[in-house]
Amino acid sequence: MMRAAVVNLARNYGKLLNKNAIQNGNFVTHCLPVLGSNSNVSQISSRQYSAAPSADPDDDPNFYEMVEGFFDKAAAIVEDKLVEEMPGKLSTDEKRKKVKGILQLIKPCNHVLAVTFPIRKDNGEYEMIEGWRAQHSQHRTPCKGGIRYSPDVHVDEVKALASLMTYKCAVVDVPFGGAKAGLCIDPKNYSENELEKITRRFTIELAKKGFIGPGIDVPAPDMGTGEKEMSWIADTYATTLGHYDLHAAACVTGKPITQGGIHGRISATGRGVYYGIQNFVNEASYMSMVGLTPSLGDKTFIVQGFGNVGLHSMRYLHRAGAKCVGIIEKDGSIYNPNGIDPRELEDFKLDNGTIIGFPGAEPYTDNLLFEKCDILIPAASEKQVTASNCHKIKARIIAEGANGPTTPAADKYFIENNVLVIPDLYVNAGGVTVSYFEWLKNLNHVSFGRLTFKYERDSNYHLLESVQTSLERKFGRNGGKIPITPSPQFEEKISGASEKDIVHSGLEYSMERSARNIMRTAMKYNLGVDLRTAAFITSVEKIYKTYAEAGLTFT
Repeated sequence: MMRAAVVNLARNYGKLLNKNAIQNGNFVTHCLPVLGSNSNVSQISSRQYSAAPSADPDDDPNFYEMVEGFFDKAAAIVEDKLVEEMPGKLSTDEKRKKVKGILQLIKPCNHVLAVTFPIRKDNGEYEMIEGWRAQHSQHRTPCKGGIRYSPDVHVDEVKALASLMTYKCAVVDVPFGGAKAGLCIDPKNYSENELEKITRRFTIELAKKGFIGPGIDVPAPDMGTGEKEMSWIADTYATTLGHYDLHAAACVTGKPITQGGIHGRISATGRGVYYGIQNFVNEASYMSMVGLTPSLGDKTFIVQGFGNVGLHSMRYLHRAGAKCVGIIEKDGSIYNPNGIDPRELEDFKLDNGTIIGFPGAEPYTDNLLFEKCDILIPAASEKQVTASNCHKIKARIIAEGANGPTTPAADKYFIENNVLVIPDLYVNAGGVTVSYFEWLKNLNHVSFGRLTFKYERDSNYHLLESVQTSLERKFGRNGGKIPITPSPQFEEKISGASEKDIVHSGLEYSMERSARNIMRTAMKYNLGVDLRTAAFITSVEKIYKTYAEAGLTFT
């Protein structure tokens, strides 16, 4: 009976013992969930960080192995430098052992919670819901990551996304560990009442096992979820486990404004994609490598996935002067070499539920990924650009709006052919950056700008009056007036910064600073257009420093 239960777990929960579980003759133990419980926590032990397979033209790793492989490449490059720069009187051999130990600590997923629970549907039938929450790292707390509703979600995908969140937060200097959750459902097949039941019950399961809380683990929206689900989560937590918690609203981000959300969160990921592209497109050295001229003004782009990320990426790039020539969706593609207007397309999709039939573009029957453009934005799902199709892509810049859209083999091909891949752990970090701002707002219990808005406005007016008075005293004839006219840019900001202004400014600054760090790392290690490895190295160095300075508990 026990054997059958173990087989059933392996079938349902995925590959909890991966092929790296036995290395160099040593067993590496993975703790399976406790049998017979509805909610179980599995603790994953560490593995050699250099053990994952390297990219080769024929590989097709699962998503988790893919992320581990990218980490391995970065860790192998940075190890010698970390040993060299370690302070203290330890011998070189002792320093190397410590560096290797901490790098091993960074890689694995620390905790994985598997839950199964029933709901009663509107028609009276009962259905079992299966889901996971993975916490990759607690080098910073709380853990942070979205909740995904998808019929294709599985434990390896959740672990992969959680690990990406750790590196993503480190790249943009957001002080969170990485986490992710997934429920194996198609939200289109459930009524709003049923989705509310599922979301609230999942929140209870997380709370029972200590997987949610303002200082522990803070979920956010992801594929298949949005403001509505986050509001249900916040309300459920606040009326149960967080009843006496002053900061209960900070248990989740991506909430509606009325529930403690923040202006600019919905568009944050797409806006971050725009800033990420802008930072590298305006850099002449990188544009010369890929054979393009700096600036967005003359660039064409294609977007795969017209969801939240794809829509807002398209909108901001369009405003900057770039031209969208094609959109790829699950039910078809549209193409217009003269450009597609994002507002018109958004309105059409809202009215019709699809982009097919949009009058401002023609249907495209072939694979639009391979159409000529300057920038390709995969904003749909993972592993869309692979060894089998990467050589057909004509874009010179690929901005990964989705998580993990490029496999290691495709990434290797792009590096060898000087195609600039702006990696997911940087370019789509806008969402978690603004989630951090929302979390801070909830902890502070005050909107950004509220305390300073009027003071800044009055100060600006007094400044103009002072300048006018000084000019009139010096140059005015017979006490005549000298009008002071502010520039249009200053007039827009004269009233002070609103919450939305502060959020947009903070996001732009974070993306610009992070881009500069990645560029410096790429130069330091002579990586050329390999921005992914540069971004991973940037993350690994920061996480390593946190562990090295904090020390290890009970080792």
